[in-house]
Amino acid sequence: MNQVFLYTDGSCKGNPGPGGYAAILQSGAHEKTLTGSEAQATNNRMELQAVIAGLAALKRRCQVTVVTDSQYVATILNGGKARANRALVQQVRALAAGHHLRVQLVAGHSGHAMNERCDALAQAAARQLVA
Repeated sequence: MNQVFLYTDGSCKGNPGPGGYAAILQSGAHEKTLTGSEAQATNNRMELQAVIAGLAALKRRCQVTVVTDSQYVATILNGGKARANRALVQQVRALAAGHHLRVQLVAGHSGHAMNERCDALAQAAARQLVA
C-alpha cells in the first residue's frame, strides 16, 4: 500500500468571504498540487475542501497521513462531531473511509515548510477572487 502525505490548508479573506484552499500530495518522488476557491466561504469550509480535493485525487487505497494546522479538521478526521458544514464533513468521511488515515496536527505559521507552502497557495487562491 502506498504511503502518501497530504498537506492541506484553507484561507479566507473575511470569515465569511472569498476563500481558497490548497492540498499537496506527496508519495515518494511524486508530488501533486491542488488548489481551488469559492466566492463565499469560511475558513473551516476551505480547510475541509482541501482535504476533499486531496483524498479525491487518490486513485487507490493508500496509507494517508493528513498534515494540517486546523484543529477543526483534525477533530473531524478523528471522529469528532460537526455542527456546521455537515455535507462537507460527510464527504470527507466517505473519502477517508477508503484509506488508512492518520492525522498529524502541526502549529500554523510555525515554519513547517509544507504547511507554509500550502498556506501561501491557499491565500493566493483566495486573493484571485478579491483582485
